[in-house]
Amino acid sequence: MINHFRNHYELTRKDLLIKNLKRMQRSLIRDERTAEADMFDFFPLTFVLPADYGLFVEEFKQQQGAIWIMKPIGKAQGKGIFLFNKLSQISNWKKDSKWRPNTDRALEGEPQTPQAEAYVVQKYLEDPLLIGGKKFDMRIYVLVTNYQPLTVYLYRSGFARFSSSRYLINKNTLADTYIHLTNAAIQKTAPGYEKDLGCKWPLHSLKLHMISLYGMDETEEVFLGIQNMIINSLLAVQKVIINDKHCFEVYGYDVMVDDALKPWLIEVNASPSISADTQADYELKYGLLDDVYTVLDPEGLLEDEIYEQVGGFDLIYHNGPVRPEKGSKQVSRLGCFDDRARNLKRLFKQHSKAAAGASANK
Repeated sequence: MINHFRNHYELTRKDLLIKNLKRMQRSLIRDERTAEADMFDFFPLTFVLPADYGLFVEEFKQQQGAIWIMKPIGKAQGKGIFLFNKLSQISNWKKDSKWRPNTDRALEGEPQTPQAEAYVVQKYLEDPLLIGGKKFDMRIYVLVTNYQPLTVYLYRSGFARFSSSRYLINKNTLADTYIHLTNAAIQKTAPGYEKDLGCKWPLHSLKLHMISLYGMDETEEVFLGIQNMIINSLLAVQKVIINDKHCFEVYGYDVMVDDALKPWLIEVNASPSISADTQADYELKYGLLDDVYTVLDPEGLLEDEIYEQVGGFDLIYHNGPVRPEKGSKQVSRLGCFDDRARNLKRLFKQHSKAAAGASANK
């Protein structure tokens, strides 16, 4: 078993993720499937630099006063990210970034032209949903065991990552990463950071808090929207991913919600951190890994059966969306109470009963 498909970066590299989402959206529009195309409005306005620099400048001029965020395409943990609202503020990126040779020209024997390190630039989400006056995003775990047919499991547990400083957006705070970036690697270095408490909140607690503020229906719409967003992002790369029955992926989806309760996809991580900051974090990551291997079943104990619930994982797509029972409303179990130990006992009891029945029929 290998924990990456060969070209997994089609989803997990920031520039290729946007390219594939835009391509899928254009394809649906060409086919006059506008309702489906409208479901791909979950990523911010994005350009890839330096390739799209001219297009970006034109858009920048049309949105005077807007705030933008620059992210290197191949880095993680918040490294190299910065905010700006003036074109002059990215001149240092051109001067100080690493320059690399143009390999296409080198192969053709032409003089090499230096290129700036590739970044994505996105319109910054200036109105995020706040809790206690602080910005947060969600880390959500997704297991893909197959791309042909697409088979997707969503983990119920996850966490919200909070900034250490109260959210304030103006020209004087653009450089303050402790306000704008929720990455745990950055927040750990913030003044006053308490190691025992960390900067994370269980997804279940976040969902309960949102229900108390906005009600069950609106909160459920948010979490179901996140689930559909995950499925659509995977469908966007399904045809380009090189499928291999020996491979699987555990993705770490980073999602934000704005103050209108609209979810936005920030990025998808190919190798989400499994290090733990607190005891609760350790229990989450330990349970996650245990359930991943139960689904993968390397020992063949489940005999290739597909179960809709395995520990903390819920099957949400298997060659099509997993539909609720007839007469039931479509809901997402993301953020719901995760009694994974009880679920595993039920699974093995169910499997043992089925295996005994099969043995008796021989």
